[in-house]
Amino acid sequence: MRRVASGMTALAAVVALAACSPTLPAERGTQGKPATPSVQHADYLVFYATGRHQQALAAVERAGGTTVGEDVRLGYLLTQGGGSKFAENLGTDPAIVGVSPDRVIGSATARRTRPAAFPDASSLIASHAGEPLAGRQWDMRMIGADRANTKVPGSKQVLVGIIDTGIDGKHPDIAANFDRELSRNFVIDKPKDENGETLDGPCEAKDCKDPIDEDDDGHGTHVASTIAAPINGIGIAGVAPGVRLVSIRAGQDSGFFFLKPSLDALTYAADIGVDAVNMSYFVDPWLFNCANNRSDTRKQQLEQQAIITGMQRAIDYARGKGVTLLSALGNGATDLGRPAVDDKSPGYPEGDQKVRRVDNSCINVPAESNGVISVSSLGPSGRKAIYSDYGVEQADLSAPGGDVLDGTGAKATRSILGAAPERVLRAAGRIDASGNPKGADVVRDCTRSPCSYYQYLDGTSMAAPHATGVAAILISRFGKPGTGGLALPPANLEDLLYKSAVQKACPTPRQYVYKAYGQTDTHVCEGNQSRNGFYGHGMVDAWKAATFEP
Repeated sequence: MRRVASGMTALAAVVALAACSPTLPAERGTQGKPATPSVQHADYLVFYATGRHQQALAAVERAGGTTVGEDVRLGYLLTQGGGSKFAENLGTDPAIVGVSPDRVIGSATARRTRPAAFPDASSLIASHAGEPLAGRQWDMRMIGADRANTKVPGSKQVLVGIIDTGIDGKHPDIAANFDRELSRNFVIDKPKDENGETLDGPCEAKDCKDPIDEDDDGHGTHVASTIAAPINGIGIAGVAPGVRLVSIRAGQDSGFFFLKPSLDALTYAADIGVDAVNMSYFVDPWLFNCANNRSDTRKQQLEQQAIITGMQRAIDYARGKGVTLLSALGNGATDLGRPAVDDKSPGYPEGDQKVRRVDNSCINVPAESNGVISVSSLGPSGRKAIYSDYGVEQADLSAPGGDVLDGTGAKATRSILGAAPERVLRAAGRIDASGNPKGADVVRDCTRSPCSYYQYLDGTSMAAPHATGVAAILISRFGKPGTGGLALPPANLEDLLYKSAVQKACPTPRQYVYKAYGQTDTHVCEGNQSRNGFYGHGMVDAWKAATFEP
């Protein structure tokens, strides 16, 4: 099991340039819905030790709570009541291994570019045959996806799950590959948080549950388009433009995540036969989850234990059903093998943060969970992005994720261009009443009607879907026919991903100095060419994945 650590030292340059959005992806289509409880709300998720189900039920009762649901696949109970000391009292029982409040606990790992900081960057926009905006996709050329598209665009028998804030299934450059029948939303909008502060805002749907083809944040839509925007004469093309996209929503409109929707999303992906899942977010409120940090209360320790245990069980369940899991590594500019301070946790509700010492026993979930392939981010020059987390134990692969500072000045087009929901851009004031973009970070394509919109974003959230797209190419080539589609065991796919990656040695000198806006930060690359902390086993390569023989 990969051990991790944290301690975010976010660069002032990146903070000034891009705000991190709070958030951080059976026979197909016919059976295998997860056995989620019908209860609308629970106070706690109570995880019990293997084989201790009955003891856990009794422990909940003794602690004054009531069990209102359960998921035997992942070994947890949903409970209500018990009073303010319920978690601490329950945590003394040997049958219990974690207790987490059933509330928002996550953040996406995306960085949004601030257009006012960017001059025009037309020098980076190359002429290129293909989709109308292909010339802006330096990322696809970097990994050979533009060539791979002509050889192995990906099979419609391959299902890629996006566990995120949703997908705009009506977007002209996504609709053709969006699987509406299989997509699910495990989230109910929450207008306000526990302190009465605005969270998701007013509900758009009558029951506060958005339709399965909507994304009111935009993060999931961007991710999905990088993986599989179709070749259709509109906008851009994804890494694997022929595969199917399944939206498995676990994120709120505001970007935050509940733990339970994350668990439900993973088990649902497993039960319907999804081949690969993209997870460009981290489960929070703890940026780093520590089982026994001395500066945390017993209740906080139990919550972190529940996050570590619950997500690992869901990951194991998904892998056991043939799902390969890929995750963004994180945007803290941190050596995850040498964390020191976590001053971002707990990140929900707002204002609860404290400063605590952390070490390598603490992990970022799911990026550092066992069985997850984690992806660091590269800028257009191929260097590790200024904001990307790294670590010789933690980075498995690298992929283009954008870096506005990778060169002279700051330019939006060094970021990753991906699909954006028009309604989100309008709400954010990024397009005017006539639909014209207000800055270099937004692009409109009116080659066909209706017009489609795209946005430049930076982040390991943008790197991970490039790797997921390459995984989809490999499944299309090497997957074996099964019930409802192609199948490739996760261990085999992981091996193929590493073998098809282009190895990248640490820079010389290994101490890489990042300078921006008067601040200097030094990142040290450890390891050798075949595996190191900046690039993992190497940079994903779509062309090699489409052509090599292992």
